[in-house]
Amino acid sequence: MGTIYYGGSESPIHIEDRVLAHLKVVITTKLRRGESLTVSWAHPGDQSPGRSSIWLNPAVPLRFVFEEAEGPELDRRILTELADAANSAGGIRLSAEDVGPRTCSPRS
Repeated sequence: MGTIYYGGSESPIHIEDRVLAHLKVVITTKLRRGESLTVSWAHPGDQSPGRSSIWLNPAVPLRFVFEEAEGPELDRRILTELADAANSAGGIRLSAEDVGPRTCSPRS
């Protein structure tokens, strides 16, 4: 289970390592170009129903932490799907299965 620390938020976002590895490539590509994007996710079953979204922009500190020392092999199809979503008005949408039970919603 990997973690995203975004800005000064006290609530880290926990995402499966394989998903996070793909997200990192797409997010860093967008931010390196000076582009912003949204990432949204459905709350896992152990949280209150609903979903959360974050607006990622190049001016806000961002850190990716992975549980596994070695990164997974990246799937070009997944990268393409995430990049297409990142470039859309709806942004990237993750399922409840992609995020971990420790993910905190912004309301926490």
